[in-house]
Amino acid sequence: MGEINTVFLSLGSNLGRREALLNEAIQLMATRRIHVVKVSSFYYSAPVGFESTNQFCNICVKATTELSPLKLLGVLNEIEQTLGRSTKSMSKKYADRLIDIDIIFYNFLSFKDEKLCLPHPEWNKRPFVYFPLIDLLD
Repeated sequence: MGEINTVFLSLGSNLGRREALLNEAIQLMATRRIHVVKVSSFYYSAPVGFESTNQFCNICVKATTELSPLKLLGVLNEIEQTLGRSTKSMSKKYADRLIDIDIIFYNFLSFKDEKLCLPHPEWNKRPFVYFPLIDLLD
């Protein structure tokens, strides 16, 4: 058995059955070696970085996993695809989306490569991330 890592994830949706999609993502995590320990309340906000009439529903989860950061990212991308997301935002060009899952913290790791930056570089500038994170504090 590998090392158990504590992770904090941000999930958001502004299309379709928003709350149901976020709950489905949590259920899929359990089948992919991500044990969700605690889930925040739902938070609603206007889109950031693009114009849309579709409000976001956001949550954060605290979870444990044996997956490495890059393997975790791959699994989360698979979950997004399973739930209908076909493209990722690139070069800070954002658009409406069914589901978005970001790794905010992975233990106390500081890490950066072309696919992943930890902690998430924008978390403290985004109320739709830091307010749900506060719910997870013990």
